[in-house]
Amino acid sequence: MRHMDIDSTDRRILMVLQKQGRISNADLADRVNLSASACHRRVNRLEKEKYIRDYVALLDPKMVERSTTVYVEIALNGQSDDVLSDFEKAVARVPDVLECHLMAGRADYLLKVVAKDTEDFARIHRKFLANLPGVAQLHSSFSLRTVRQTTELPV
Repeated sequence: MRHMDIDSTDRRILMVLQKQGRISNADLADRVNLSASACHRRVNRLEKEKYIRDYVALLDPKMVERSTTVYVEIALNGQSDDVLSDFEKAVARVPDVLECHLMAGRADYLLKVVAKDTEDFARIHRKFLANLPGVAQLHSSFSLRTVRQTTELPV
């Protein structure tokens, strides 16, 4: 699917919305120097073209008792389509996995897992990760501190 070309005004809209997803259309229009109706049309077009995928609330992990982040590298025992597909379907059902990436390099997949603490991660490991299909090896790395985290893409 070919996307429309976006101009500098569209880019400004995207930058503002990434920081303030709940901004009113009138305030957004003021910020990007457009009329409210022109701004609304542009936002609708950016949504329709899938530049804007969704609007979400970003939660504080500490407030919802998920302050431990663990990155898990997984090597599978094969690379067939069936092995990859079975793994991906199963990992999609693990509620504590925020991200799963198919990788090039020493690991086949990299997972971002959130847990209450190390004990909770041990539970997640036993109940879910160790039972994922096709797994030959798991390597877990605990994040000690988040230095930078953003959801903003450079546009």
